[in-house]
Amino acid sequence: MRFWYPKSFFMLLVIGFAMVAGPLIVALLNNAVAVDRLAEQSQKAVYQAVQATQTSRAMADQITAMERAARTYLVVLDPALFDNYQTSHQRFKETAAEFAGFPLSSDQRARLDEIIAKEDNLHSQLAKDAATPITAETAGEEFGVLFGLTQSLIKLSNELIDREVRALRNLATQAQGIVGRQLLALIPVALFIGIGFTILITRPIRQIENGIRSIGSAMLDNDIVVNGPQDLENVGRQLNWLRQRLKDLEEQKARFLRHVSHELKTPLTALREGSDLLAEEATGKLTPEQGEIVRILQSNSIRLRKLIEDLLNYSALNHRESLLTVKPVKMKDLVAKVAADHKLPLLTKEVSLETACEDITLKGDEEKLHVVVDNLLSNAVKFTPRGGWIKVKLNKLDNTAQLHVMDSGPGIAVEERERVFDAFFRGSAEGSGPVRGSGLGLSIVKELVTAHHGTVALTEPASDGAHFVVTLPLKADDILVTRNIGKP
Repeated sequence: MRFWYPKSFFMLLVIGFAMVAGPLIVALLNNAVAVDRLAEQSQKAVYQAVQATQTSRAMADQITAMERAARTYLVVLDPALFDNYQTSHQRFKETAAEFAGFPLSSDQRARLDEIIAKEDNLHSQLAKDAATPITAETAGEEFGVLFGLTQSLIKLSNELIDREVRALRNLATQAQGIVGRQLLALIPVALFIGIGFTILITRPIRQIENGIRSIGSAMLDNDIVVNGPQDLENVGRQLNWLRQRLKDLEEQKARFLRHVSHELKTPLTALREGSDLLAEEATGKLTPEQGEIVRILQSNSIRLRKLIEDLLNYSALNHRESLLTVKPVKMKDLVAKVAADHKLPLLTKEVSLETACEDITLKGDEEKLHVVVDNLLSNAVKFTPRGGWIKVKLNKLDNTAQLHVMDSGPGIAVEERERVFDAFFRGSAEGSGPVRGSGLGLSIVKELVTAHHGTVALTEPASDGAHFVVTLPLKADDILVTRNIGKP
């Protein structure tokens, strides 16, 4: 499945960030608007409730003032005192009108209407507009009733404040619930979008990483394809070009090795035949000095043949030209056969060889396993000093066979341990003999052991020297058929 990608990786990051942050920003804005609306409503409601309370208290004070002025007027009958009453009456009417403009409950409005009607009736009596004139005592009683009604209106206003506070508390609870539900809904959405964009971002990076790893592991057969933003796809195409270029160079190197190795065998054969004829004194008797020269020629021709065979084996391994012929192999007999092949160099260097092998049979290619043991033992003989020792141990561990090859040589430097199985790598330790190795022996060992689904490792020796451990499965069902070697 191919995903849609923008042209650049930076744009992909920007889009991903925007889509993940977008819902959260919307939620924050929505919550900010809700909180602002709640604050505005609460401020307005509390203000109106307080204003209503203050206005009702002002009405009570004005009724008290009207009562004082009215009773004094009825006793003294001074027109100036009546004017004072009229002034208080007018202020009362204005205050009542202001109070009526507030959002009142039905009880408050009914009580206000009752107060206004009663105050209008009392004003008519005091202004002598009514048919029955009023006395000072009666006016005091009427104003007392009116004051009581105003006090009940104040009580209703206080209850309005309590009611508004409860309404605000309920509104805040509802807003909190809405915010909680929004978060519960948006968190999974944000996580889903975040995970989706994480996959989109990491997928091309992982493809690039796998491509680099395949190049580093010399697995050059599969194309490197990167699906992603255009700039990352360009990187993928460059990696694939590099893979193809390395593959071409590897094939050229392998062809060169095959051709050179093959071409060297013909003059080497002539050289060996000539040295053998001289050694057999076919052309006449040799002096001791001439015999020594002939022996040097024979020894180095053998070494040169071994180097050429290593090159050919390595070339065949890398191009999978050899096949595994799997059958039961008795490893104890195989080790004994390889040890017998090295009897002469062991005697020459006075090196003791100790073998401790269990009777183990595994399935593998006997010829290739012979090369494994022979290369490890050849290395041990080469680097073990005169009078040293070599130990070969074969034992069973779980469902594997472990082959240990240890020697008393100089060992392998710590900084060279990681490269010891690399092709053409030759360590700093000097082996015996005038000709250095090709650096292919351990590389061939690793390829052949890997072909058998095993492992080879260099372990920390208990004393000076090198200690190699080869681990091979006893039953490798997936290599029971003939297969290419050199393939990881």
